[in-house]
Amino acid sequence: MPGLALAPFSDEHLDAAGELLAARHARHRRAEPLLAERFEDPAIARLEVEALFRAEGASGTVATRDGVIVGYLVGTPKDAMWGANIWVDPAGHAADDPETVRDLYGAAAARWVEEARTRHYVLVPATDGRSIDAWFRVGFGQQHAHGIRQATPEAWPEGARLAEPGDIDGMVEVAPLIGRHQLLSPVFSEMRNEGDPAELRREIEEDLTKPEIGNLVAELDGRVVGNFVMVPTEMSSAHTSLARPDRSCFLGFAATDPSVRGSGAGLALTHACFAWAAERGYESMVTDWRVTNLLSSRFWPKRGFRETFLRLYRSIP
Repeated sequence: MPGLALAPFSDEHLDAAGELLAARHARHRRAEPLLAERFEDPAIARLEVEALFRAEGASGTVATRDGVIVGYLVGTPKDAMWGANIWVDPAGHAADDPETVRDLYGAAAARWVEEARTRHYVLVPATDGRSIDAWFRVGFGQQHAHGIRQATPEAWPEGARLAEPGDIDGMVEVAPLIGRHQLLSPVFSEMRNEGDPAELRREIEEDLTKPEIGNLVAELDGRVVGNFVMVPTEMSSAHTSLARPDRSCFLGFAATDPSVRGSGAGLALTHACFAWAAERGYESMVTDWRVTNLLSSRFWPKRGFRETFLRLYRSIP
């Protein structure tokens, strides 16, 4: 952009980055007030940027115009399960003009590709259409969505209940179903490891002893046909920083047997999750889904989940 200067991000840019991020979050909260208010404070927003910048392997770019910082971008590498990756998390970017994001990415991505980090992920406020468009115009596409809804009191539905030790065999059978579905078209996920059934059994047994975890099952003709799991959002590795509302819980796992699709088992489990959340005093609940998963990307919005952040993705050949 004319008059725009780009430089590597450094400590001296943290204060201005915090101000830009706080302003972006305030705009976001006007559209989605269930998000945490505290990040509208520039000092708190600054801490989020600093945490990313201090992460091992982090790097980024700052944009100035006439000596004033008008945008920043910070990326961090994550687990190798994501390939040769770099992530721009919810606190990792903000600009006074969304078009500036394209310049910031152009500068930052040059280093990332030189480092052979060719899989790029970014979390963008779902309500900021101009920013989403800017990312699309540097080669990104939408891969994932985060959603939120208010936790409202609701009666427990018939057909769903809290899991018991006698349900574990059925829960072990249901657990791989979501992963298998994600391998299919048009998702084509690369996450193919179903895990060790014995280890999975141990994890379920342990979870059933934890009152903070809501392990819910649907039963049909004496057989477990679905399993949804609710946890405090603090236990989520995806809903972090600005994407983590206060006093919220996370619907972190949801699988039903395809053979009972249309029976109402998934709907009963969903409403059981709503009842569980409200009973425990949560104000909101979050979940997320692959937008290429045709079933979940239609099911969750119909259940009242509003998109908060979109995960965009670009792979460099």
